[in-house]
Amino acid sequence: MLAAMSEPRWLNDDEQRSWRALREMLTRLDDALDHQLQRDSGMPIAYYMVLAMLSEAPGRSLRMSRLASVNGYSLSRLSHAVTRLEEKGWVRREDCPTDRRGAIAVLTDAGNEVVVAAAPGHVGAIRRGLFDVLTAEEVASLGAICAKAVAALKEASREPVRAPVRQPA
Repeated sequence: MLAAMSEPRWLNDDEQRSWRALREMLTRLDDALDHQLQRDSGMPIAYYMVLAMLSEAPGRSLRMSRLASVNGYSLSRLSHAVTRLEEKGWVRREDCPTDRRGAIAVLTDAGNEVVVAAAPGHVGAIRRGLFDVLTAEEVASLGAICAKAVAALKEASREPVRAPVRQPA
């Protein structure tokens, strides 16, 4: 017997308001951070995030697939960004010693100088746009909420993809 399609659990009014507020906040914060970095450092937030992740990695290097994953980028989008960063001399690619198909992105000294110079303005924009308007308790709650949601999303992504149920002909 085929399982009946269940009715979606629609958002109630409070959930709908919260969801829309979250989406608007994330969009506006991302736009503000991108604007600040473009204005003060001449780079979009996508490039900054690549440089920042590399600056924090052991040896200032990460496998391209891992760098794409931690930034939430497709490998294609990351490859495009790394190409632009290579042109500026901020990143270089190296062959992966353990896998001929893999590549490693390495932050150059020039790239490290750029990210170190950009970081204070970026952190200031994050503080102004988010943390300065929250109490310490709200910051703790925000962290707990985000961690809980990320854990649930990671768990859900491990579920096998199920083929759609077909109705008998």
